[in-house]
Amino acid sequence: MKAKKFDRDFDQGKDVSAILDLSSARRPKQEQRRVNVDFPTWMIEMLDKEAGRLGVTRQSIIKVWLAERLEQSMSNQ
Repeated sequence: MKAKKFDRDFDQGKDVSAILDLSSARRPKQEQRRVNVDFPTWMIEMLDKEAGRLGVTRQSIIKVWLAERLEQSMSNQ
C-alpha cells in the first residue's frame, strides 16, 4: 500500500491496523527501565491503603504520583 492511500484510508477512519507490523513498534520517550527503591514499612502500608482505595496497584500509584510531581516541577521552572 502506498503512503498516500494509507493516509487517505486513515483520515477516512478506515481500519488500517491489519497492514501495520506492530511487533517492533515503540513509543518515543516511553521506554521502560527497572529501578529498585527501598521504602520504609509505614510508607508501603500507606501506599497499599491508598492503592486499594483507588483500585490500582502500588506500582501504578507510585508512577502516577511521581509523574504528577515531575510535571509540576517542570512547569515551575
